[in-house]
Amino acid sequence: MSHVFDPTSLREYDIRGIVGKTLGPKDAYAIGRGFATMLREVGGTRAAVGYDGRESSPTLEESLIKGLNEGGVDVVRVGLGPTPMLYYAEAILEVDGGIMITGSHNPADYNGFKMVIQHGPFYGEQILKIGELAADGAWSEGTGTVSNFDILDDYVGRLLAGYAGGAYKVGWDAGNGAAGPALEKLVKLLPGEHHLLFTDVDANFPNHHPDPTEEKNLAHLKALVAEKGLDFGIAFDGDGDRIGAIDGKGRVIWGDQLLGILAEPVLKAVPGGTIIADVKTSQALYDRVAELGGKPLMWKTGHSLIKAKMKEVDSPLGGEMSGHIFFAWDYYGFDDALYAAVRLMSAVRQSGKSLTQIKDDMPAMVNTPEMRFQVDESRKFAVVDEVLDRLEADGADVNRTDGARVNTADGWWLLRASNTQDVLVARAEAKDEAGLERLMGMIDGQLAASGIERGEQAGH
Repeated sequence: MSHVFDPTSLREYDIRGIVGKTLGPKDAYAIGRGFATMLREVGGTRAAVGYDGRESSPTLEESLIKGLNEGGVDVVRVGLGPTPMLYYAEAILEVDGGIMITGSHNPADYNGFKMVIQHGPFYGEQILKIGELAADGAWSEGTGTVSNFDILDDYVGRLLAGYAGGAYKVGWDAGNGAAGPALEKLVKLLPGEHHLLFTDVDANFPNHHPDPTEEKNLAHLKALVAEKGLDFGIAFDGDGDRIGAIDGKGRVIWGDQLLGILAEPVLKAVPGGTIIADVKTSQALYDRVAELGGKPLMWKTGHSLIKAKMKEVDSPLGGEMSGHIFFAWDYYGFDDALYAAVRLMSAVRQSGKSLTQIKDDMPAMVNTPEMRFQVDESRKFAVVDEVLDRLEADGADVNRTDGARVNTADGWWLLRASNTQDVLVARAEAKDEAGLERLMGMIDGQLAASGIERGEQAGH
């Protein structure tokens, strides 16, 4: 028996698709069989399985578990919850890997699978191998068992272990995503005053899209913070592995700014520690880490890539512009937005300032949001190579970690190929508007030289 996946569903960091079109129960079964085969190759016999609040998740879970069992792997079901709850289960239960069924922050008709094996990320070549095993039907055979483990209360308890934060007035927006039930339990145990938005899990996301990195999705939270006079607000994405935050004035604290705040107590505990951030991150973050006595390390965008790099260099903390924050110091190294929220409250208290004051003190940088340009899948990496060749010929100051990040007297600009979509991603940051215009001109010039118009900018 063999199975062929839709070619668009096997991504760099996960498997994802539109349910009923590019992803369905047969794919879930094949993922279970392939994952079981790979788990058994490394001596594993048990896997944890969790799912988010999408309507298709229970059906996909049933097929996934059937595939795991028939591949000879026992399954521990941890039920509905955020992705980090599944990561936590994989870290503490007697299992050898885990699979989370989640569409993350994608539209309601999407779903997907995030995987971990032996406490490490499962990505890249490993995901391609799931496809190869399916095409060949080269699966392990066996019979596995299924058991249930209610881990939600344990998980929430772990989020609060050693809490050192103050009693703040906080607004929370779960965006009708899978973090809602965990958040309701968490705030009952936190000191302070807590106001919750959209904690009921609703697969249709009736209030707003569950992506806190897009400012328009924070409108309800801003209104709540203003109306109640709260200290700050925190929002989660659809599966609870990405955090968004606003201060008491409703200003967004971006992912790299959050990382700068969170780095301070970590570097007190781990002096000279390496703090990792992705190539889309502001120069202000790298400067701040160095100022705090840490070693800033710029790395490739992608949660699996950052996690792997953190293990390699023994980094206590990493993060991405997109709001994935990874704590290895005093935690397990995975991205957990609920845990990041708890640690943020501790970091603010330890700073002796309010989050609004911390935001006030941040250096003023003028930057663009993430810009996306539609490029044919077959062209996107080639365009970046062309840009790099031209920059090298011009003697530009280029960092090639992930695409081209170019430093100039005005600031920096970035052009990279997305690993998950047929787009090029660009970003620029300068000290003033005039500098930003000049940087944008450089991006336009490079895109035009490769035959791409900026008018072709793609939506998120």
